[in-house]
Amino acid sequence: MTLLRQILFNIVFYGYTAFMCVALLPFALMPRKFYVHFLRAYFDGVYVIERNILPLTYELRGAEHLPKDGPYLVALKHFSFYETMKLYPLFRDPAIILKKELTYIPLWGWLLMKGDMIAINRSAGAESLRLLGEEAVRIKSQGRPITIFPQGTRVKITDTVKEKPYKRGIIRMYEMSGLPIIPVANNSGVFWPKGGFLIKPGKVIFEALPPIPPGLPAAEVMERIESGLETTSARLVTEAQKS
Repeated sequence: MTLLRQILFNIVFYGYTAFMCVALLPFALMPRKFYVHFLRAYFDGVYVIERNILPLTYELRGAEHLPKDGPYLVALKHFSFYETMKLYPLFRDPAIILKKELTYIPLWGWLLMKGDMIAINRSAGAESLRLLGEEAVRIKSQGRPITIFPQGTRVKITDTVKEKPYKRGIIRMYEMSGLPIIPVANNSGVFWPKGGFLIKPGKVIFEALPPIPPGLPAAEVMERIESGLETTSARLVTEAQKS
């Protein structure tokens, strides 16, 4: 039954995405503040499909740690494609740090960039760090949150920090923007694993941790992000595996 649901989900999800890529094009001519409502409607629709076909749902713990308005940085553990589909529902109108290559995808990439995301060439080294800092300052002026996967890529639930180390991009944005960081752990890799075909039914847990205030030393900030995300995500993974 899980395999049949997975096949049906892929048919409906990719069909829906293709349809919305075309349907959203006229709305891309609107000012961004109106367009993002339609972009969010796409992500809300994805959740309806996940919830009713797989079924896969999610829960946010620690919501009290997320500011009600204004800009902030989100450092999110990145296990799978799943959490990328929840950035808009979870964080209002986020500027998402993404690979520049994604913007080259016809229609999909163009629509994402209309949402004013931050596209980075990860091979550019110091230039990428400079751009991250400048973009963080720009998005701060818009009053929007910024989401980044601090390890820079998807990881398996068995990967260690030594295998997939945390990158300095989050530190550069933190230092230049003066924004607080909200680490957000999750256990999506149990249900939608990196490189896996079958998506398991269940409930993904996101957990927002207490904010890291501006002005702290870089080494302390990195240690708090890393220890917070690794410890909490491991606990959530164990919780999901037991249930």
